[in-house]
Amino acid sequence: MITLEQKIENAIRSVIPNQEFTPLSEPSFKGKEWSYVKDCLDSTFVSSVGKYVEQFEENLAEYTGVKRAIAVVNGTAALHIALKIAGVVENDEVLIPSLTFVATANAVSYCNAIAHFVDCDEQTLGIDPFKLTEYLNEIALLKNGHCINKNTGRRIKAVVPMHTFGHSVNMDPLLEVCKLYKIELVEDAAESLGTRYKGRHTGSFGKAAALSFNGNKIITTGGGGAILTNDDKLADYAKHITTTAKVPHSWEYTHDEIGYNYRLPNINAAIGCAQLEQLPIFLEKRRHITEKYLAAFRKIEEVRLFVEPSFSKSNYWLQTILLESSFENKRDDLLSHLNNTGLMARPVWKALHQLEMYKDCPRMDLSVVEKLGSRIINIPSSF
Repeated sequence: MITLEQKIENAIRSVIPNQEFTPLSEPSFKGKEWSYVKDCLDSTFVSSVGKYVEQFEENLAEYTGVKRAIAVVNGTAALHIALKIAGVVENDEVLIPSLTFVATANAVSYCNAIAHFVDCDEQTLGIDPFKLTEYLNEIALLKNGHCINKNTGRRIKAVVPMHTFGHSVNMDPLLEVCKLYKIELVEDAAESLGTRYKGRHTGSFGKAAALSFNGNKIITTGGGGAILTNDDKLADYAKHITTTAKVPHSWEYTHDEIGYNYRLPNINAAIGCAQLEQLPIFLEKRRHITEKYLAAFRKIEEVRLFVEPSFSKSNYWLQTILLESSFENKRDDLLSHLNNTGLMARPVWKALHQLEMYKDCPRMDLSVVEKLGSRIINIPSSF
């Protein structure tokens, strides 16, 4: 009798070419990467000043439909500065999903603020705006134009929806609760370049947003990230403080506040320009893989392939299967089997409220997050 582990292995191998080791998501360099990098090297402008940084920022802004993009060294730095320019300060609370990569909470901590964990929706894997609304109705009040947590007395300044594995959060009701409670929206769009919510690109809805271009993302600059915003003044400020807050001058070094050495090097931006040119191809191939996986998993009753919600067109960055609840105890057996047979697979991140450094942070009921943690498995997603 064929085991569940073998069924899933066979389904994956029917989609992904057979090879000794298959990673979750690997970069593809089949465009002008070599040409642009050589041009960058020949110019000798390989650090944070150069034409490719400017071009990459302009191309990102145009593609995502925002006014400005500021390229930085990684997605965590982007989120840190996005929170800072949105007005998050020491002792503020920031609402974030407990089901997210640790960088989301770390960026809050870099602002000396406090992560406040909220639950997720199984249909999106991101923040559940309806459950959040009910929760805020219980614990929050408006005072002098600010949202105050009645239990802690602290200001709830922002909410950070993270578009999990490239699938958009349900943004309209989230925007409504932000408006109702005077909470700033800062999107963690690290995983969702190319994803659209009702035709509008993720990362374009709030005060600011963060993208990531890590080596495993939909496009890569090796390491890198970007801040997106529709506010020119905030964009100028973000660019200033990520360039060590140096006051422009032809030769003198004057810095007018504590800044950050966060700007993306030109050589990385050269790779990014070439990658962004190929993004439509990458997105098409990811959707093709999804169609093949849907067919492959259709007859396996114990699991289902996670697909985009009806209001979103996803980039399908990481393919995801969900174990049915009665089979959640099989997760670790499946992970061991797949990895031992050369198919890289991983569970979702450990829920952040379960990590030692965040265990005492405020939280709402997180029952959905806790159930999803034992059911989610990412499987090979490259083409």
